[in-house]
Amino acid sequence: MGVSVIEVDALVMVYAGRRVVDEVSFGVQPGSVMTLLGPNGAGKTTTVETLEGYRVPTAGRVRVLGLDPVADAKALAPRIGVMLQRNGVYLTMGPGEVLRLFAAYYGSRALDPLAMLERVGLLASATTPWRRLSGGEQQRLSLALALIGRPEVVFLDEPTAAIDASARLAVREIVASLREDGVAVLLTTHDLDEAERLSDHIVIIDHGRVVARGTPDQLMRTGGDEIRFGAPAGLDVAGLATHLDASVNEIRPGNYIVATAPTPSNVAALTAWLATRDLPLADLRAGRQSLEDVFLRLTSRADEPKADEPIADGFATTDRSGRAARRGRR
Repeated sequence: MGVSVIEVDALVMVYAGRRVVDEVSFGVQPGSVMTLLGPNGAGKTTTVETLEGYRVPTAGRVRVLGLDPVADAKALAPRIGVMLQRNGVYLTMGPGEVLRLFAAYYGSRALDPLAMLERVGLLASATTPWRRLSGGEQQRLSLALALIGRPEVVFLDEPTAAIDASARLAVREIVASLREDGVAVLLTTHDLDEAERLSDHIVIIDHGRVVARGTPDQLMRTGGDEIRFGAPAGLDVAGLATHLDASVNEIRPGNYIVATAPTPSNVAALTAWLATRDLPLADLRAGRQSLEDVFLRLTSRADEPKADEPIADGFATTDRSGRAARRGRR
């Protein structure tokens, strides 16, 4: 495993006597995409803002490209790209003008503004003032501004928020190209489908602490002895349970869990029962959960686990929590 270009080591952030980030640790390597997931107020935004140099750690250590984001801000700034949900673009400036301005800051290092406009799908809106751009167009411009200086590390905050399907595909392609170019990407999102598609690794934070980490595949293979499937709502779960000799629950309309080992014979028994009733089967996951299932299970518990519980790593699962204050971006 190579050297991390983003390093977070036992990061602690305290506000008003509360630990909003509680000994968070992770690393991101060149040419990889790390996604930081967590409910609102979990501490992920504070963690990212610390890496971007907007906040000073209460305790612990953060480094980006081996530099302290606060003490070495002048040296680090030209080497990173930051995409925020809201930015400070002048309301009367169009995408073309803004990109030319930002490109001038980077000199010969900068990408071609015209090519960047085309890359994010804003050529047709190059002269449209910021205030008249749609939310999706503003989001694409924010992404372009984060990339115009050929950064070695990119922080992407909700890159697919408020954009349509074609723009979403373009963002995926851009993230894939960044990976191929050896750029390290730290991504935050509430879109779990995007997190699954884009990420090499995922870190889930709740109440300021890391509660799980691993590749998307590792995290979703924590289903254990269960089969999950989709079918029409209101199935005869009692009849199916008798047929399978296992507990069956409809966790939400049209989504079911069978508490049995995900063996081929059990899966065959399930599909046969549905077939004899001419019922469709959808989204069969044997011993595998969706990322949404994992996320909700790890971040929805109200009880307080013991402080010495292990963090979920790959196939292991647990819940750890502290208390966090809700904070947003500046």
